[in-house]
Amino acid sequence: MLAMNIKKLVKKEVSGLQAYNAKELPCRIKLDANESPYGFSAALKAVGGLKTNRYPDPEAKTLKGLLAKDLRVGKDSILQGNGSDELIYYLIATFGGPVLYPVPTFSMYGIIAQALGEKRIAIPLNGEFDLDLRNILSEVKSEQPKLIFLSSPNNPTGNCFSSEKMLKIIENSGCIVVVDEAYQPFASERGFLPLLKDYQNLVIMRTLSKIGLAALRTGFLIADPLIVNEVNKVRLPFNVNSLSQAVAIAALREKKELKSFIGQIVSERRRLFKEMAKINGIRPYPSEANFILFSVNDPKKAYASLLNKGILVRNMGDAVRGCLRVTVGKPGENTAFLRALKEIRF
Repeated sequence: MLAMNIKKLVKKEVSGLQAYNAKELPCRIKLDANESPYGFSAALKAVGGLKTNRYPDPEAKTLKGLLAKDLRVGKDSILQGNGSDELIYYLIATFGGPVLYPVPTFSMYGIIAQALGEKRIAIPLNGEFDLDLRNILSEVKSEQPKLIFLSSPNNPTGNCFSSEKMLKIIENSGCIVVVDEAYQPFASERGFLPLLKDYQNLVIMRTLSKIGLAALRTGFLIADPLIVNEVNKVRLPFNVNSLSQAVAIAALREKKELKSFIGQIVSERRRLFKEMAKINGIRPYPSEANFILFSVNDPKKAYASLLNKGILVRNMGDAVRGCLRVTVGKPGENTAFLRALKEIRF
């Protein structure tokens, strides 16, 4: 076997990366990944006549048509992706960097920017987990980023950023501003979709992962057709497979069921927050997403104690010191989580 020093051949940006580690730990109640506890089993019937020997529709025309109708935009304003991660990759590949984003936030903005060799500008949120507008606009002026990513509701903090601050960034940045609305279905605010017609530099990302279709890895962006046309140049052919397209179309047509699932999650989120706020040593933060970030006196002990009882949450210590994050599950799962949390002695 011919031996080589493979590390010498790797790009320096990639060599310095740590692979994203999506751990799968054994547990009876999984509340760590912001997945919906509800799925669309009936939608699987849609794949009955699928021709596995044929490539998928490269443009996902039926899926885009359905989304365009629901969102009241033109089909040429939508681009499909194999999850939001792929769309983030395409946006950075298209427009380059520097790439600016607040922290803590969704980690893939920084990971993908680094992998592509683009400069990253991470601006800490303020004490209320909101945007630090002064610092952001200062960095915009000095660094002239090509892309700004704003996740609202934000992961892992759960809150929506100030709409006024976001508008000022869109209006004064001179670059593409991507508003990632992965968790918008659970929010009380409408989101930025109605503003697309007013701001040509605005891009909105959505995903089906949080509403019960995480297994499909189907996301999409909505933007001015000129932006969609440019990003489409780097999109890999047949990037959304036929199975994902068929199941997504069937599930999105089940509007009544989808609305019911979202309503149950929002209702349970309120219950979780109310009950968690009563527990000594626990501070839950208000959330507009399908999860709750909470601080705890001893996060390592709390995490281990919950896992020992078969309940998996996310330790967010690397992003938000002293905090864990729990996904809103089904009522019985949430009750079991609350019971286990109350039994921990700090």
